[in-house]
Amino acid sequence: MPPADDTNSMDALMQAAVAAVGGSPRPGQQQMVEAVTKAFADQHHLLVQAGTGTGKSLAYLVPSIVHAQQTGKPVIIATATLALQAQIVGRDLPVLAEGLKPVLGRRPTYGLVKGRRNYLCQHKLVGGYPDEDEEGLFGVGAVDQQLGRLEKEIVRLREWADETDTGDRDDLVPGVSERAWRQVSVSAHECLGSTCPVVQDCFVEQARAAAKEVDVVVTNHSFMAIDSFEGRQMLPEHDALVVDEAHELVDRVTSTITDELTAPMVAAAAKKAARYLDTHELADTGVFLGGVLDQLAEGRLLGIPDNLALAVQRVHDAARSAQTELKPDKPADNDGPRQMARAAVDEVQENAARLLEERELDVAWISRSEYRGSMLHVAPMSVAMLVRDKIFGDRTVVMTSATLELGGTFDAVAGTLGLRGEGSPMWEGLDVGSPFDYPQQAIAYVAKHLPPPGRDGTSEQTMDEIETLIRAAGGRTLGLFSSRRAAEAAAEAMRERLGEEFPVLCQGDDQMGTLVKQFAADPRTCLFGTLTLWQGVDVPGSSSQLVIIDRIPFPRPDDPITSARSQAIAERGGNGFMSVSATHAALRLAQGAGRLIRRSSDRGVVAFLDNRMVTARYAGFLQRSLPPFWPTTDRELVLRALRRLDETADAPTPITPPAPAAAAIKPSPQQRFSREAGEIASADTAEYDALQFTDEDADAVETPERAAPEEHPTPAEPVDVVPTEPTTPDEQAGSAWTAEDDEELADGVSLGLSVDELADHLDRDPDQIAARLAALGLAAS
Repeated sequence: MPPADDTNSMDALMQAAVAAVGGSPRPGQQQMVEAVTKAFADQHHLLVQAGTGTGKSLAYLVPSIVHAQQTGKPVIIATATLALQAQIVGRDLPVLAEGLKPVLGRRPTYGLVKGRRNYLCQHKLVGGYPDEDEEGLFGVGAVDQQLGRLEKEIVRLREWADETDTGDRDDLVPGVSERAWRQVSVSAHECLGSTCPVVQDCFVEQARAAAKEVDVVVTNHSFMAIDSFEGRQMLPEHDALVVDEAHELVDRVTSTITDELTAPMVAAAAKKAARYLDTHELADTGVFLGGVLDQLAEGRLLGIPDNLALAVQRVHDAARSAQTELKPDKPADNDGPRQMARAAVDEVQENAARLLEERELDVAWISRSEYRGSMLHVAPMSVAMLVRDKIFGDRTVVMTSATLELGGTFDAVAGTLGLRGEGSPMWEGLDVGSPFDYPQQAIAYVAKHLPPPGRDGTSEQTMDEIETLIRAAGGRTLGLFSSRRAAEAAAEAMRERLGEEFPVLCQGDDQMGTLVKQFAADPRTCLFGTLTLWQGVDVPGSSSQLVIIDRIPFPRPDDPITSARSQAIAERGGNGFMSVSATHAALRLAQGAGRLIRRSSDRGVVAFLDNRMVTARYAGFLQRSLPPFWPTTDRELVLRALRRLDETADAPTPITPPAPAAAAIKPSPQQRFSREAGEIASADTAEYDALQFTDEDADAVETPERAAPEEHPTPAEPVDVVPTEPTTPDEQAGSAWTAEDDEELADGVSLGLSVDELADHLDRDPDQIAARLAALGLAAS
């Protein structure tokens, strides 16, 4: 293979790659290729913002393949979502491999590495571990009886186990419920490792051995992070890492190292260990812990109260004693049941020890739910130094995303990644732009005449504005709301005002895939929703020509991590609001506004119904974080533009069913997720509006006010639209539970979602979620 700095060679490879995918050369893509190639060659870190339409996957995959073939070491690609992982492994790499083969002289190779829980465990399959189900539904010899769905699924798993070459859960089609899968899989902590009697047939070990021989290894943020923190024992040796969807990395890492301690958790550990020792003392400490937690208020703990410290200490000591008794005399005595008990007790002891340490950067808080009761959580306030030391350590790292520059600079994101301050590594920031002509394709309209959003829900003036905009657009509206309550209230109000002329769909009315399909097929239809629509919806241009954003999406001010981060920054003389809340809002706004222009043929308006976008002291920072749409506050001009777009729009093109859900990749079994800590997301609860930031919360914000820029000619008329398949989560409404619903629920549990978050994701009442979890034997965070 020619040297990496041979421009002609890389040009030839890119020409072959672009031809293979049926694309065309793009300046931003070529600029990114050159930057990634240089970063690998010079061994320096790179942050690349590549806007929608750049083709950034090819821009890092081709240099990665070349680097791997030159060095003999694979390049690791880490993504945050299943959608991107599926795109890379299922579409991009197979096509690239064929396209590059004639130029490289051999076919590039690639592999996918997952957590242990994603693979069938041969030892558990033959009875090497106890049943996961407490009712003993996985009885050997009884699985062929028609006793219910679980048994039927396990029969399928046993039959599949005799046929599969990979043991990979994703290769089982159709899939099975999480409850069934747990009967044939183990976590990393439960695995016997090299002492397992069937280690030679282990699917996990086979997959990881195969990954050492490929050019590109694809994994997820969390698995990559755990591998980095634990000394890189799971991913093959490498000297280059590419992190796509890099704006998600800090939240994924935070979630990965968030822990909790609850009374049911202690009780479960005691039950598993009871076959080897007397666990009454451990069980009693769990009861005592639960009683103390029930007496304390929810929220962040500014230090561990004495009574809680006593309860946690008792749990810790009892678990420590149990650990000693559970330890086998010799490795050969450590069978499956004992290892499962040890894993459960270890987790209790380690989490209790961490809470008692009260580390300087740890934040502890109490939460409460009807299903799980009182929970004690602990999470890092910042992971910047950990990311700097463990992820950016002794390898070249390329971070890329469509949203890395906030407020016109990489500084905010770089700071969260540990790339600023004394001792930080050298890095380069590059914005390769987007092939879209944003000022000509889209208007950014701020409804400056509306009152600022208050704490009492959406005002009548704002409802009037929504109605007027929808009528001018002829429907064609995607409404992005900061809370579930606001989305539902707006949908109800618009249904009353608009009647059948402009149907209004709302997240929760049906499966999200079905809603998006209906929205794309009927230009008169509007679709309202919350977090799902902000991040993962892609619809044909003629069906979505107006995106409404109801208010600046600040995080909840009572979020423990948010408040701790803001306070710490303020104590060091910084601006906590700008560094935490405004930065989060800027990222979400950029994602939401980006729903409008997905192709060069798209035209439309993004309407911000929050006048703080032009009047607040932090407005300039938020504006600079958005795509460079043509800005205005002229309401009549916007209404005329929307009417003209409606009159000249092409008929919508029906879309095929949505691609796999853009949900977070299932975490590796080492990870104990608590999304309540690691992800600062807008709440979907009734009290959210009462907790929203107002201007009074933004004290000492130094960003100067920036007036709306001069008006410019209205953007060009729309042209033909080339639709693409949307990528949306599959969310379920209604009362009946299907197999697909249960799989969605199980996936959410594996991600560490709380009951409230699962209720939001599946569009059901929390009580329904709790009841179904109990029926399936699952436990949410």
